[in-house]
Amino acid sequence: MTMSAEPTSVSEPNPELAAALAAGWRRCDLEWEQLQEAGNAALLNGEDARAVSLFLKAYRLAFFRFRRGDPRYATSLANAGLAARMRGRKGQADRRYDKAMMLWGQVPNQIGQLQIKPRARSSLFHLRMEARHWETYRANMEARLGGFVGETSECLQAIAQGDKPLHRLYARWRGEQPSVFDDTRKLLAAALLLAAPTAV
Repeated sequence: MTMSAEPTSVSEPNPELAAALAAGWRRCDLEWEQLQEAGNAALLNGEDARAVSLFLKAYRLAFFRFRRGDPRYATSLANAGLAARMRGRKGQADRRYDKAMMLWGQVPNQIGQLQIKPRARSSLFHLRMEARHWETYRANMEARLGGFVGETSECLQAIAQGDKPLHRLYARWRGEQPSVFDDTRKLLAAALLLAAPTAV
């Protein structure tokens, strides 16, 4: 069982925030990620009230700061739907899940427009190879991201119906989380931080 992670305060200077801001992210981008991480950790640890609170904070942040077509907004809606379900508000939960599924259905069309930055490599050789074969690298990355988007879509549909998700999401986030702050990190966060109930 994982420890429930406390979201890092992004009001205080820290290296991760500095790197995110230098890469063109806004403070709210990192704060959203941290709230969803902490909400998923709380859910996994059986801290339902805390999970609900964190998911609703992330939803409010997304509502005011993200475009409606942003995949993170769809995830926020879905996680707020789970929060509503956990509070016994079935109608509200169903409406949020329906809207989240409709929005998530548009995500595959966005993959080709993502800003994908070069990854940090262990040697100059790797950097040169990546630059030389950038189109192939990008095509492979887009195919991989498409796989995540498809799996999340299947999980979202299952969770909305009260069924067990077909794929692991949050359990894979730490291993898949990109070290660079670009659109792939935003998309993977939206895909893998979709909250699934621990029991159906």
